[in-house]
Amino acid sequence: VKMHTLGTKLNHGRLIRVMPNTPAQVGEGMSAWSASPEVPDSIREFAGQMLDALGVSIYMDDERYVDMALAVSASGPAFVYVFMESLIDAGVLLGLPRDMAHTLAQQLIIGSGVLARETGKHPAELRNLVTSPGGTTAAGLQVMEDAGFRGTVIKAAVAAWERGEELGRSSK
Repeated sequence: VKMHTLGTKLNHGRLIRVMPNTPAQVGEGMSAWSASPEVPDSIREFAGQMLDALGVSIYMDDERYVDMALAVSASGPAFVYVFMESLIDAGVLLGLPRDMAHTLAQQLIIGSGVLARETGKHPAELRNLVTSPGGTTAAGLQVMEDAGFRGTVIKAAVAAWERGEELGRSSK
């Protein structure tokens, strides 16, 4: 729901809109947020500190960016979980016990995220560090590219954003 709609229905101008995600439950969340112009800087600063207690927050001057962030960081955990499930299923197909495949996939995602955050390197650079020419990773990546993995992820995010826009229009 857009701040304008909330402000009109509540007859109140000082509004902060937050789009958190589920990892906030364990202090590793991502909160995209915006504030109406009427919100004083001191309240914005306090809101940012509160949201940072849930993980990381990004203030967005333009509320439209909050809508876009929904598609990446709010819906994103579900996309990551489907990817994790797929890795687990692949491990089981190859003969690993399910609990072992689960641990491998889970730590892979945690470790990869922490490595990306801590090094500040672009994902392509990190991918290249683990991709040997003609190696196993290169073979697997080629299958992902041939199957349209990137395009599917992008389409999923765009679909999430479009659905959010539809819901926003219907809540007026």
